[in-house]
Amino acid sequence: MGETMVVLCPAPGEPLEHADQVAVSVGGAESNVAGYLARMGHRAAWVSRVGDDPFGRAVVRHVAAAGVLVDHVSVDPAAPTGLYVKDPGPEGTAVHYYRAGSAASRMDPGTLANPGLTGARVLHLSGITPALSASCRALVEHAVGDRPLAGALVSFDVNHRARLWPAEQAAPVLRDFADRCDLVFVGQDEADVLWGTADPMAVRRLLPGPETVVVKDGAVGATALSRDAEPVFVPAPRVTVVEPVGAGDAFAAGYLAGLLRGLDPVRRMRLGHLVAAQALTSSGDNAPVPPWAWFEKLLAAPVDAWSPLDLTATRAGD
Repeated sequence: MGETMVVLCPAPGEPLEHADQVAVSVGGAESNVAGYLARMGHRAAWVSRVGDDPFGRAVVRHVAAAGVLVDHVSVDPAAPTGLYVKDPGPEGTAVHYYRAGSAASRMDPGTLANPGLTGARVLHLSGITPALSASCRALVEHAVGDRPLAGALVSFDVNHRARLWPAEQAAPVLRDFADRCDLVFVGQDEADVLWGTADPMAVRRLLPGPETVVVKDGAVGATALSRDAEPVFVPAPRVTVVEPVGAGDAFAAGYLAGLLRGLDPVRRMRLGHLVAAQALTSSGDNAPVPPWAWFEKLLAAPVDAWSPLDLTATRAGD
């Protein structure tokens, strides 16, 4: 559940102010997760709101093309679909948001009052949604506090966006929401910025509520800290990065797919890394997913084979 926007991007390396043309695509953290899960064989639905405009129709068509159910997307005749624009430059790519007052920002607690969502096993949220508006924050409060989808595991990716709200404003809100969820994903770097936590154990002490907290540390690896088990660290395989955007969403989708398939904690983490690697080696927000047999082979690899794994070479020589 969350906002997905239309993305405009000039040619690689071309500053926006000098661009004569832009490519049109679609991007959204939560719909990215749904798309990866659907392509891995799971039944995934995206819950959101779009404007009654060409951009809104493009967003819904794009998400549906990934195999995601879009029956629970509302169309708002009075508000536009959100937009963001990439501006490549020598020091990296800047992003300009045009999402204030968007259709998705008008979501509210009633967004989850759909009988078609009954029976969902997982509700995945992110820290982007409560930053969009007061009604969106009330929606997330309803989702984590009232648990309207009975029996669903509530998954939360902290996903702090400094352009939406500064760390000092976001930190207490995101900590409160995360601590009331069942499963939390957070980057070590963003946890440090938000809460001053220098390592995964410090993050876990700050968030005692969830059953599991997964702390991601970029190319180093990720640590899963469950309430009644020893921490599980799984190093990230080496990979040649084409575009880092969307890798966190891909990791969350891989981990959730492992959870839904009943994999043990180590294999859940490995699956997260493997799906993230697909995103890292793709130029788009949503990358193709290899056949399950490819994943199975690497999930079963002994520890001494996984640790030095160069996934670029493995994919090329598959």
